[in-house]
Amino acid sequence: MWSLAVITLATLPLARVMRVSQMSPGTMANLNPADSGLWAAVKSALADRSYLLLHAGFFTCGFHIAFLVTHLPGEVDLCGLPASVASWSLAIIGLANIFGSLAAGWCVNRYRSKYVLFWMYGSRALLVLLYLAAPKTVWTFYLFAAGLGFTWLATVPPTAGVVGKLFGTRYLATLFGLTLLSHQTGGFFGAWLGGIAITHYGNYLWMWYADALLAAAAAFCNLPIREPRVERHAVPA
Repeated sequence: MWSLAVITLATLPLARVMRVSQMSPGTMANLNPADSGLWAAVKSALADRSYLLLHAGFFTCGFHIAFLVTHLPGEVDLCGLPASVASWSLAIIGLANIFGSLAAGWCVNRYRSKYVLFWMYGSRALLVLLYLAAPKTVWTFYLFAAGLGFTWLATVPPTAGVVGKLFGTRYLATLFGLTLLSHQTGGFFGAWLGGIAITHYGNYLWMWYADALLAAAAAFCNLPIREPRVERHAVPA
């Protein structure tokens, strides 16, 4: 905890370095002269079906992540494996997340973000079902962790990208922040319902099925999203 506190404090000077005294031309281009304000932008976004579908997908992402982070050690224990398997699995998730986030950025530059999200959520559903069918060995957990870690937080770039395409960057921080609120709400239910499952049933079986079902639903929720295409202009030499 002390290390985390020190790292957080060390990042504060970066805010001053990144502050600019005046808006750049690129920033000015994002300001709409007919801009009617933040609350109008929020109301407009909440009335947009595509934005609500993004919320639904991100809710599932939070549910999935919080359930695994909170209850994976308990699942490992139920399978009769040592606690070190849980710690290594979480470490593998973190390592795979680095590569997954980089891959997500690469994909978003080449494919429509809603399709990237479809495959990410769909792969989670498939991985959970494969895990349930596989023998519960050490390598099953490690491979499962690597697969899930690859899409762990890789959903963030395409989700933020769609929000920016739909509503511009003027209020992107607020509008993406609201989708993140849905993510954290899903996280609450993932951790809480996992606790109820283990308390009342002695295992997480129905939670795994719920997780796979929600991930599949999130995948298909992204397909109807209205994602504007970004015009690419050649940069003059």
